[in-house]
Amino acid sequence: MNAVYNVIDFLLPFEWTEFQFMKNALLAVLLITPLFGLVGTMIVNNKMSFFSDALGHSALTGIAIGVLLGIDNYLASMMGFALIFALCISAVLDSGTSSADTIIGVFSATGLALGIVLLSMNGGFSRYSGYLIGDILTVQPEEIGLLLGILIAVVVLWILFFNPLMLTSINADLAASKGVHVRLIEKMFVLLVAVIVTISIKWVGILIINSLLVLPAAAARNISRSMRSYHGGAVAISMLSGISGLILSYYWGTAAGGTIVLIAAAIFFLTYLLNRLRAR
Repeated sequence: MNAVYNVIDFLLPFEWTEFQFMKNALLAVLLITPLFGLVGTMIVNNKMSFFSDALGHSALTGIAIGVLLGIDNYLASMMGFALIFALCISAVLDSGTSSADTIIGVFSATGLALGIVLLSMNGGFSRYSGYLIGDILTVQPEEIGLLLGILIAVVVLWILFFNPLMLTSINADLAASKGVHVRLIEKMFVLLVAVIVTISIKWVGILIINSLLVLPAAAARNISRSMRSYHGGAVAISMLSGISGLILSYYWGTAAGGTIVLIAAAIFFLTYLLNRLRAR
């Protein structure tokens, strides 16, 4: 990592890069934001913003299960529960017994409430409240390596399955008629979202992770005229929000996650106005 730190010092000779935790946070932002940008496009296309929010809420229950089982690595318990949680939501949605927003709302509320109840036993919730807002400044070098591995894996999946994913998000019946295994693609994407949300939750926070998934893609959709510009724009806006939000949070003394979301929200409203003006 020293070589990477030296490159950052050479390219960015600023006050905030003098601190190693800021260098680590910058590297994490450069790896997390492209993930959010790419996956967010499909979340917006599939109208799954409530779904990713529900997965974020389930993180508390995953942590609680880890505590009850005596698992020191909460990521393992969160990941296991999030994958099961995501598949359960998907299975109930496939049954068609209720509307999608109702089903997801029920799961989201249950996952959040169960986690709060289990973690608040004997007054222990305060130890885990940091997961609500996250702190990207706490990311460690070995965790940056994990993020790099996840980013590479997602890019490979995007290259291999982009057309089936896109066709399924546009019209599932049409995708099936073209020989796409729609259910398999949907389940794969659901699990992918669960993995990304779970891994990022510690640094981004339960309360705002869904915003970082949805806002860049929604902003890019306002001004894009093609799928290529849509995906490229979502990644660019996500990275711009992440980098500028991190730097501003240092100088303003504010929470990095919340500042990043505010930047992304400002860009969304700007692109919305531009789209409205262009429509006239």
